[in-house]
Amino acid sequence: MKTLIFALLCSLPLAAGTDDSFLLRGVTVHPVSGADIPNGAVLVRDGKIVEVGAKLAAPKGLRIIDAKGLHVYPGMIDSATEMGLSEISSVRETNDTTEIGDFNPQLRAIVAVNPASEHIPVTRANGITSVITMPQGGIVCGQAALIHLDGWTWQEMEVRPSVCMNLRFPVIQGGSGRASFREGMSRVPFAEAKRNYDRRMQQLYDFFEQARRYQKAKAAGSAEVDLKLEAMLPVLERKLPVVVNASRERAIKEALRFAEKQQIRMVLAGAEESWKLAGELKSQNIPVLLGPTLALPAQEDDPYDKPFTLPGELCKAGVKIAFGTFSTSASRNLPYQAANAVAFGLPYQEGLKSLTLNPAEIWGLADQLGSIEKGKWADLIVTDGDPLETRTQIKQMFIKGKAVDLENKHHRLYEQYLRRP
Repeated sequence: MKTLIFALLCSLPLAAGTDDSFLLRGVTVHPVSGADIPNGAVLVRDGKIVEVGAKLAAPKGLRIIDAKGLHVYPGMIDSATEMGLSEISSVRETNDTTEIGDFNPQLRAIVAVNPASEHIPVTRANGITSVITMPQGGIVCGQAALIHLDGWTWQEMEVRPSVCMNLRFPVIQGGSGRASFREGMSRVPFAEAKRNYDRRMQQLYDFFEQARRYQKAKAAGSAEVDLKLEAMLPVLERKLPVVVNASRERAIKEALRFAEKQQIRMVLAGAEESWKLAGELKSQNIPVLLGPTLALPAQEDDPYDKPFTLPGELCKAGVKIAFGTFSTSASRNLPYQAANAVAFGLPYQEGLKSLTLNPAEIWGLADQLGSIEKGKWADLIVTDGDPLETRTQIKQMFIKGKAVDLENKHHRLYEQYLRRP
């Protein structure tokens, strides 16, 4: 029966993606921001949600989509990727994520996004409609963008071209390998690693001080335009949050002190040992972007399941969380990061919010994205079950009310080799 429904959906003119007004009815609506609505309907006009309810009548002439037995959820948001900036990580010519130098706040990821990336259709086929794409390299890496995963140009894809500043917090480097120093693994003497760390920290503080002097000079009308320092003004004015990448307890403590001293809006990313500082994060109202849960513990003495239980522990402490894959090719696995956490203590509804409403709130776009509510963009996914379950299929997707083609490279290869003699 569900196969027949899907066939009918695909046969409608809607599949051409040219119409952004319709009534989707007969579905179980999961708004995320409120109670589920069995046998509900979503009315969309000009790409935005006009009404959500149990019994809605379609205005005369409006197209009706019957999807009885299916479910509708808000599209998911991946809060940390390199989507559109990196195609094949091992082929340098297909990567545009980094720039020379340690301080590049003027760099804008949005202008480098490749709308034709093969990763985009693969990612949205699993229910992700928006991502944060971040520049990398150095200490202050540049400005990340929030983009829709549909559009012919980056201008069509942008939701907010500058949503945060990406900062990789200095750590004590012990040679190759993971970001932070681990005893017994260093190829560099600790004293030398500590000197390098102190030098980079001083450079970071000096750069912020330089930006503040520029801010004062500009206010006095005596500053020549400096693109790097100009890009720091929204950060200093607290208009633009700073994503601080810090994983270990020591680095997180230093990052918290830095943010407090500089009076900046901080979002903590990575944060493998954030559970040790959950109280401080809560008291300072700092949200956390968590990476893949299917991972090894940060330290060999940590519980084996710490990456699985961490989201639930932070949520219980009152810390707002969202998930990011910190990847391009693995962005399609975003829902399963939350699913693993739900199995280890994260409340199910909070798991859904961590992929939808929470990131929208963290990035200041909760009036446009993240839930199925009146006035928001119609970023919707129609499924045959729970999107956190691997067996669930995305039957239809809408971005700004327009149907999006779910065909992708993975599906084409599957069909190709299925027909192999």
